[in-house]
Amino acid sequence: MRYRTLGASGLRVPELSLGTGTFAGRGPLFSEWGGTDVDQARRLVDIGLDAGLTLFDSADVYSDGAAEEVLGAAVKGRRDQVLLSTKLGLPTGEGPQDAGTSRSRIIRGTEDALRRLDTDHIDLLQLHGFDAGTPVEESLSALDTLVRDGKVRYVGASNFAGWQLMKSLAAADRLHLPRHVVHQVYYSLVGRDYEWELMPLGLDQGVGAMVWSPLGWGRLTGRIRRGQPLPERSRLHRTAELGPPVADELLHDVVEALDEIAEEVGRSVPQVAINWLLRRPTVSSVIVGARDEEQLRENLGAVGWELTPAQVERLDAVSHRPAPYPRFPYERQAGFARIDPPLFPRP
Repeated sequence: MRYRTLGASGLRVPELSLGTGTFAGRGPLFSEWGGTDVDQARRLVDIGLDAGLTLFDSADVYSDGAAEEVLGAAVKGRRDQVLLSTKLGLPTGEGPQDAGTSRSRIIRGTEDALRRLDTDHIDLLQLHGFDAGTPVEESLSALDTLVRDGKVRYVGASNFAGWQLMKSLAAADRLHLPRHVVHQVYYSLVGRDYEWELMPLGLDQGVGAMVWSPLGWGRLTGRIRRGQPLPERSRLHRTAELGPPVADELLHDVVEALDEIAEEVGRSVPQVAINWLLRRPTVSSVIVGARDEEQLRENLGAVGWELTPAQVERLDAVSHRPAPYPRFPYERQAGFARIDPPLFPRP
């Protein structure tokens, strides 16, 4: 396992991290993801640490906080060997203080997370979404308090739009408050919108990416094929509408290219898809999920080797799609390499 700096910070993180959305398995959404209990989670942590995977990511909304409890119990006795990342800001109840990133919510939410994780500090705390009803200065000030109190080490954001992230970074610089060093984002071979605005922003501002759903909401497992029905056990039967949409033609074209390359390199389709992500600009860590030991070991096989430049170029080409609206400024700017060098080859 190789390690990378988290954005422009000094924190070094493993190129793969483990998401805990499968822990506990409470509620209609997360019960579809998995139901990992403490003993099973402890075993996953064992396997991860043996491979050098030291970063574990959670959130207060995962199984109504129970995922954090399972994670805290699983790392008990070896807290100094791991990095704990969690998120807050999405609604957790119907009360007026149960959503958003006000000072009250951030402070209380962090105290609750510390209790559930059974730790005295969180290595990385991310705002799980942009709160348009709270000034960014208020949110950043609350994060500053937590950092100064030693309860949080680094701060980040998740699922922000470009202007929202830039507004937060500018306020942090102006007021000398903690900057977001990471942006947790959706990014995959069947979902490359991150590249158009958020990736250049990350490069310019020193914000690393932690990638969630690197297999496109379960579509890049290698089990979904052109002209065939969804596998009976696929969670897409029940949760497809909750994840990022993907056109069937794009999915099948990408999977067929992954198939060819997987055969060439002696790896699986998911391993090739994750390895491609690890070569992309700004990516600090790719978050993998695992229902069981077998899935975790499978995902760990995505590291320790590299695709060839020609193989990367093939995947770039088959997964490329035109810029989203407003597409004109992106495409127009791309024609002037002297003032805007391309981040990566475009077909």
